[in-house]
Amino acid sequence: MKLSERKNQILCMAIEEYIKDCAPITSGLVKDKAKLDCSTATLRNELNALEAMGYLKQLHTSGGRIPTVQGYRYYVENLLANSSASNGELEEVKALISSRTTSLTEIVSGIAKIISQATSYPTVVVMNGIENFVLSEFKIIPMLSEKVMVLIGTKSGYISEEMNIKASPKECEDASNYLTKNFKGETIGFMMDNIFQFEEGMKSEIEAFQNVVNSLIDGLKKLNHSRLIDVHREGSAKLLDNKDVDEAKRVLNVLDDEQKLADIAKVEGEKIEAVVSDEGAVMKAPICVNGNQLASIGVLGPQRMDYAGIASALKIVIDSLKDLKGE
Repeated sequence: MKLSERKNQILCMAIEEYIKDCAPITSGLVKDKAKLDCSTATLRNELNALEAMGYLKQLHTSGGRIPTVQGYRYYVENLLANSSASNGELEEVKALISSRTTSLTEIVSGIAKIISQATSYPTVVVMNGIENFVLSEFKIIPMLSEKVMVLIGTKSGYISEEMNIKASPKECEDASNYLTKNFKGETIGFMMDNIFQFEEGMKSEIEAFQNVVNSLIDGLKKLNHSRLIDVHREGSAKLLDNKDVDEAKRVLNVLDDEQKLADIAKVEGEKIEAVVSDEGAVMKAPICVNGNQLASIGVLGPQRMDYAGIASALKIVIDSLKDLKGE
């Protein structure tokens, strides 16, 4: 619903003050903070109208008002429509991103921690599939205990994965060279779908390291279909500062439910989104590197959380990653 300029200013200011101090909103508070050229009686009428419209509610007949779920949703939508990153307060976040290597797995494992530290709220990152990444090279490195480290060079950075493959250094080297030569410039998905057709015409070339290639493709298919979830709980303690203890508990319980986390963090579009419900709130964004959506990131908290700070942190991170170049 479109609000008048005055109602919009009153509601947004009232919610920001409630987020900051958890104090019920009164006409006197609005008059002191909003600096509007109108009487207390007029402000009281505006608050009554916002309550009637479902954006505010009174806990007690003679008490002040607090935001409703609908009120929070309006505030967040208004905030995201006009959001901009704070280059001063969150400069450290940009520095952390720019100082990282181009390893996609390192980026994913570190980004939730960066956001959680910057916002002081628990954060989850959910990886997407890897099939759309364009290959530049393969490196298969033998390790102890019949394992190899697979480094997949893509135009967006490196993907690294440890796999249970028994192979000699020679087999690893030959398989690496073969895959790089035949699939450089193609997507990982194309390689997985077509490699066995390539094998038919190259039996003699691939025979010496057939087991390595077969095991590698199996491992990549499992990696592509798995949803790698990285949860950072640095901000969990802040939830306990929330006045609504039951709401804080509900948010903390979600952190232990992997399927729920994956569903919550899922992003449909290309922009920062927010979902506010009776159970709490989540702000989320797509993590894109060189045009590929690598993952989704979600920041969990109570309804009364710092939406402006979180939106700013997410915007800085996703904008920084857009400029990240692979080797």
